[in-house]
Amino acid sequence: MTGTKQNKITVDVQIACKDLDLPTAARIRNWVKMSLKGLRKHAALTVRIVNRNEGAKLNERWRNKKGPTNVLSFAPGNPVQVPELLGDIVICAPVIKKEALQQRKDLTAHWAHMVVHGVLHLLGFEHEKKKDATIMEAMEIRILHDLGFANPYN
Repeated sequence: MTGTKQNKITVDVQIACKDLDLPTAARIRNWVKMSLKGLRKHAALTVRIVNRNEGAKLNERWRNKKGPTNVLSFAPGNPVQVPELLGDIVICAPVIKKEALQQRKDLTAHWAHMVVHGVLHLLGFEHEKKKDATIMEAMEIRILHDLGFANPYN
């Protein structure tokens, strides 16, 4: 295959908590790759699963908000230097579990949604404005459907 560059998506999965209800690293990598399908052929990113304490520290430091949140996305400061580097996603396992219970959602489906959501943020999608939220949610729904999950907004 001279002259052709293979698609290369690298996902480093870091488990930094002791929760037993976590998706496998392979499953997380698959969710990331499906999130990038049709959007990026080459990408490198980290997904870090954290406990409540680390999640709270990061949320307070980077968003000035007290307590942990479900997912944080950190894009690199200068993507021109390494264009395939998307950044880091941090997901707080206890928050995901609590939200799934409160919202009566399947835990695995909620995990998939948060991974997809985080990846889309790394790609520059936002949901602060209604128009942007509509676009991002439609993408999430499509990706989750392709993964075999129901619409998380129903």
